[in-house]
Amino acid sequence: MSERDKYLAQTHIVENQPPALENYNLYAEDHALQAAVKREGAAWAEQDIARFGAECGLPERIALGFAANTNKPTLQTHDRFGERIDQVDFHPSYHQLMDIAITEGLHASPWSKPGPGAHVARAAKYYLHTQVEAAHGCPITMTFAAIPALHHQPDLLKQFGAKIMAPQYDGRNVPDTMKHGLTIGMAMTEKQGGSDVRTNTTKAYAIDASGPGQAYELVGHKWFVSAPMCDAFLVLAQAPGGLSCFLLPRWRPDGSKNALQIQQLKNKMGNVANASSECELRGALAWMVGEEGRGVRTIIEMVAMTRYDCMIGSSAGMRQATVQALHHAHHRSAFGARLSEQPLMQNVLADLALESEAAMTLTMRMARAIDQQDNEHERLLARIATPIGKYWICKRAPNHAYEAMEAIGGMGVMENTIMPRLFRESPVNSIWEGSGNVQCLDILRAIQKEPEVLDAYFVELAKANNTNVLFDHFVEALQHDFRSIAPEQWQYHARQFADRMAVALQGALLLQHAPDYVAEAFCASRLAPQAHFNYGSLPSGLDVRAIISRATPTL
Repeated sequence: MSERDKYLAQTHIVENQPPALENYNLYAEDHALQAAVKREGAAWAEQDIARFGAECGLPERIALGFAANTNKPTLQTHDRFGERIDQVDFHPSYHQLMDIAITEGLHASPWSKPGPGAHVARAAKYYLHTQVEAAHGCPITMTFAAIPALHHQPDLLKQFGAKIMAPQYDGRNVPDTMKHGLTIGMAMTEKQGGSDVRTNTTKAYAIDASGPGQAYELVGHKWFVSAPMCDAFLVLAQAPGGLSCFLLPRWRPDGSKNALQIQQLKNKMGNVANASSECELRGALAWMVGEEGRGVRTIIEMVAMTRYDCMIGSSAGMRQATVQALHHAHHRSAFGARLSEQPLMQNVLADLALESEAAMTLTMRMARAIDQQDNEHERLLARIATPIGKYWICKRAPNHAYEAMEAIGGMGVMENTIMPRLFRESPVNSIWEGSGNVQCLDILRAIQKEPEVLDAYFVELAKANNTNVLFDHFVEALQHDFRSIAPEQWQYHARQFADRMAVALQGALLLQHAPDYVAEAFCASRLAPQAHFNYGSLPSGLDVRAIISRATPTL
C-alpha cells in the first residue's frame, strides 16, 4: 500500500472518549451507601450486598436492562384457535431480571426473613438492582407490598402467602396451583376518577355469603392495571357496604381462566420494559380482603410500601445518573482541561452528587423506620416522612436526570447509552402511586388525623440542632409557619410545606451522618435564604472536589 493510500484509509483515531462504565462494584464504589447500610442496621448483610453490587456492574447484567427496554412487551388476547388467553409476552431479558430480583428476595425478604435491619438490607439491594433496570421493579414492588395488605385477611394470607414470598420466579401464564412462586399486581384506578378511587364504579356481587374472605364476582373496568401478567391482583370495587378490597386471581381455582380481560397495553413514554394495561372485569372471581367498605384502609397498607419503593427507585436513578456524569467528566477533556477539573462543571457535578446522596440518605433512614414500627417515634416518623420523601425525591429526579444528560453532552441523548432511559423513567415514580399533590394532601391528612406525626418530625430534626446556623434558622422558620398559618390555609401552601420539610429532613440527616463538606454544601445550597434550586448554583467556599471524589467510581 502506498503512503497516499494509507493516508486516505485512516480518517481518524478514536480518542478522548470515556470507557464504558461497567465491570465495577456498585456497592463498593458508593461510600455514602456503605455508611448508610452500617448506620441504619444492616451491617450483617454487607457481604451479601457487596457480592450483589459486583454482579450489578457486570456487562452482561447491564445488557439485560438495554435488551428489556429495546423489546417492549406484547399482548396476545387470543390464541390461534380463538380462545381468550390475555397473555403478555416479554423478551427473555425481562424474565432474567425478574428472576434475579425474586431470587435475591427483593420481593419479600423482610417478610420471609424478618429481623433487625431486614428492610435496610432489602432497600440497599433494590437500590443497586434498579440502577441496572427500573421498569421491572413495578411487579417486584407490588408483590412486596401485597403482604401487609393481606394481613387484613389471614385465611388468604395463609393460602397464598408462602408462594408470594417464595424466592422462585415463574413467568408462565398458568394457574397458581402449577407454580411455586407468585407475583401480585394492583388494579385500583378507573377512567372517571384516577386517584379519587372512591368514585370507582366497578361492582362486587357476592356469590354466596358476603363479607371478609368470601367470594365475589367483579364487574367493571380498570384504567390502569399494573402489571397484568401477575398471578393475582389487589383490586378495589364497590360492594353493598361501600368501596372494598379484593384479591383477584388470574386463574380460577378449577383451572379455568378468570374473567379479567386485557383491552390493551399502555403505550408509555418510559417504563417500557414493564407492561401496564387497561382491563375489563366480566364477572371475575375475587375474594374480599378486610372489612367491607374499608377498601382504602386495607389497600393503603400496600400503597404505603409502594410509595416507599418509589423513593428507592428515584434515588437509584439519581445515583446512576450521577455516576454516569461523573465518569464521563473524569475521562473527557475539552477546552484544554479535563471536564471534572473545570470550575463550572465541578459546580454542576458536585450539586448532582449532593442531591443523590441526600435522596439515598433519607430513603435509607426510612428503611430503618419501617424496620422499627414497634417504636412509636419510628412509626410516627414513617407515617409523615414517607409521603414527604416520595413527593420530594421523585419530583427532583427528572431535572436531575436532565442535568446529568447535559453534563455528558451530545452522547447523553444517544439511545445506545443509559441516559435516555433514565430520563424517560424519571417522571414515573412521581406520577404513579399518588402524584405530588396527592402526597402533599397525605402529609396534611396525617397531621390532621394524628398530630403527633408533626411532633415526631420536628423531634427528628432536633437531632441536628446547633450544628449549622442555616439549618437552625430554616427549621425555626418552618415551625413558625406551621404555627402562624391557619390550618384551613395549609392545603393552599401544601407544596411549600412539603418542599421545606423534605430539605430540612435531608439536611438534618446529612449534618448528623455525612462528612462536613457534604453537609455544609447541602445546607448552603438548599437552606440558605436565597437558595437556588437550579443545579450548578452552589455558592463559593465549598469543597466541591471532595464531594466529587466521594461520589465518583474509581475506574
